[in-house]
Amino acid sequence: MLYDVPSDYPTGVDPSKSNILLLGHGQHGKSTVAHMLFQQYHLISRDSSFASAEIFLYDMLKNKYGYNTLQECYKDRVNHRQEWYDLIYAYNTPKTRLATEIFSNSNIYVGMRSNDELQACLKEGIINLIIGVYDYKKELESSESFDINIWEVCDFIIPNSGTKDELKERVRKLEALLFIKKFPS
Repeated sequence: MLYDVPSDYPTGVDPSKSNILLLGHGQHGKSTVAHMLFQQYHLISRDSSFASAEIFLYDMLKNKYGYNTLQECYKDRVNHRQEWYDLIYAYNTPKTRLATEIFSNSNIYVGMRSNDELQACLKEGIINLIIGVYDYKKELESSESFDINIWEVCDFIIPNSGTKDELKERVRKLEALLFIKKFPS
């Protein structure tokens, strides 16, 4: 334990029972943070793009782009961001559909891109915690493919413009706040 608290002090968030959303622009470090949470708590994460490729996009796009594997389709998503956003947006009716599918077998949804989806999930109580990952050194995506303002919706934002060790330390601090014990108010 990182600090001493009475044994009867209320525990923090139970990560195994949480639906955590990791938000951020492309290549800002969401998957890295998800991997760190897996290493510490064995929380299972699913990337929204990979889940979408598994569920429907690969079958929909394989002939159009000549993909031979799911991984090939997923890797090429960076060349078709707008198309992927539009197809996922159309698939996701009701707006909680993809989140419900992702959280059915994981604790962490990595990479939601639509504010409509986020607001529907919040209204339905599907998400317990929203963590943003932000790297000011990286480009921001167009609002046409990522229309969520992380500064308005995230419970916490982890800066990620330093080293991997610095990111790991920030994630460790967040874990201490959320998953170990609550600090006295």
